[in-house]
Amino acid sequence: MAFRMDPRVAQARGVAIERIDEGLRAYMLAIYNYMGLGLAITGLTAFVVATSPPLMAVIFGTPLKWVVMLAPLAFVFFLSARVHRMSVSAAQLTFWAFAIVMGLSMASIFLVFTSTSIARVFFITAATFGAVSLYGYTTKRDLSQFGSFLVMGLIGIVIASLVNLFLGSSALQFAISVIGVLVFTGLTAWDTQRLKEEYVESAGGEIVAKQAIMGALSLYLNFINLFVMLLQLFGQNRE
Repeated sequence: MAFRMDPRVAQARGVAIERIDEGLRAYMLAIYNYMGLGLAITGLTAFVVATSPPLMAVIFGTPLKWVVMLAPLAFVFFLSARVHRMSVSAAQLTFWAFAIVMGLSMASIFLVFTSTSIARVFFITAATFGAVSLYGYTTKRDLSQFGSFLVMGLIGIVIASLVNLFLGSSALQFAISVIGVLVFTGLTAWDTQRLKEEYVESAGGEIVAKQAIMGALSLYLNFINLFVMLLQLFGQNRE
């Protein structure tokens, strides 16, 4: 005797799947909106600071530059540790504040690279990020198997970058940039798939809203780091 699913059960399952798909699209759209607005705030802040010689002198001509350079990292740790105990509005404000502080830090690239090459590399980064993130969202392949490898690569990049602060080796910097592009490209695809799966497993409500903010933070950091690595490879230095 052939097995036939009760039409009412099939309809209920179809409705449930449709609701999940609709909710997932809204969730991912919220993540990309947070990320996009965060990048816009960062870019605008960096441009305003870079075009103001007095601000550049105050920030990068004094020990304040170390505060500005390290503040984004402090924001990341703070938001990661406290987000579950914060309200959604507080988490949003913290994310926007982080984007502004990151903009202050990113203004330093205008001291090294030409504005034309910065714009060119930004569009290259946007195209690369968009394609890889789309792959992570649509692929049926399980990317979680690459997660530990990518995290190890990230740790290696951080350690190598710290070492190169003292060595000042252009060859090592080139290697870091090449490996960094590969690692952050992979992390973009992996994080996109991870965020998609987290939504399906989530309980909904305020938790999802906070997950969207943290998801935006993850993708934002991938984008910024990919941009910096590509800028190191293809950016044109100021004469």
